[in-house]
Amino acid sequence: MTPASRRAIPVFEVRESTIHGRGVFALRSIRKGERIAEYTGERVSHARADRRYEDRPEHDNHTFLFIVDRRTVIDAAVGGNEARYINHACDPNCETLVEDRRVFIEALRDIEPDEELSYDYQIG
Repeated sequence: MTPASRRAIPVFEVRESTIHGRGVFALRSIRKGERIAEYTGERVSHARADRRYEDRPEHDNHTFLFIVDRRTVIDAAVGGNEARYINHACDPNCETLVEDRRVFIEALRDIEPDEELSYDYQIG
């Protein structure tokens, strides 16, 4: 089999969630420690991110923002990928890692097919 003929088996898909709106669900078994996705989107300053969301209703705290460091926020609403749909859980099966100012999602434990992926948003 040539590299061109090999197709990567998809790891996850986005569909309706019982946690909130859309969620990300495993399509195959995922092993503990496996890197699942990179959280992507436009990189902006904290001030710019705040301005983008300042006109939202008070009760609407839904954003696709991820703080990278003191200067940078990723806004996955602009150019982001499916990782933006991974929901929060207090007892998550994934964690986020920041490496070289990039954000990755990795499995904290073995994850079964059809299980929803989640990580702790660490808000508040």
